[in-house]
Amino acid sequence: MELKEAKQRFFNQLGQWKIMALGSSVNDYVMVRNVSCLFYNEKIYFKTDKNFRKTQQLFQNPRVALCCGGVQVEGIALNKGLVIDEPGRTFETLYKQYLWGSYNAYSHEEDEILIEVMPKFVEIWDTDEDNYAFQIFIDFDQKTAEVVSYDKK
Repeated sequence: MELKEAKQRFFNQLGQWKIMALGSSVNDYVMVRNVSCLFYNEKIYFKTDKNFRKTQQLFQNPRVALCCGGVQVEGIALNKGLVIDEPGRTFETLYKQYLWGSYNAYSHEEDEILIEVMPKFVEIWDTDEDNYAFQIFIDFDQKTAEVVSYDKK
């Protein structure tokens, strides 16, 4: 599978938004929590309060993992500043559109920062039309994509 096709499949499988489990670690203290993610510019975005424990952990160690369904992403989390200061306010617009309840309930403009996750490595579990399982591995740094059968036909 070509890299372009694999990346397209990856982002198509995620859609416009997902609730994803976010894993992070500092000094071997691991935390996992759900975050509401949006996908654009071939990156993953979520907002968080700059004072939360998870945010403080991301500041110390930006290496994260995100998971939803059969998709696992390993990447680097970058603090992009206040949500309301994003040029073009793409995140805010999409968040209102897809996650209105959360936007309405949890938007504290002075504390909400935008986190951008740059995918580094992706693993996708899927099945073919005959229900045989396979994995797609995408290495963004090496610019490679590989399909590996799990079930033998």
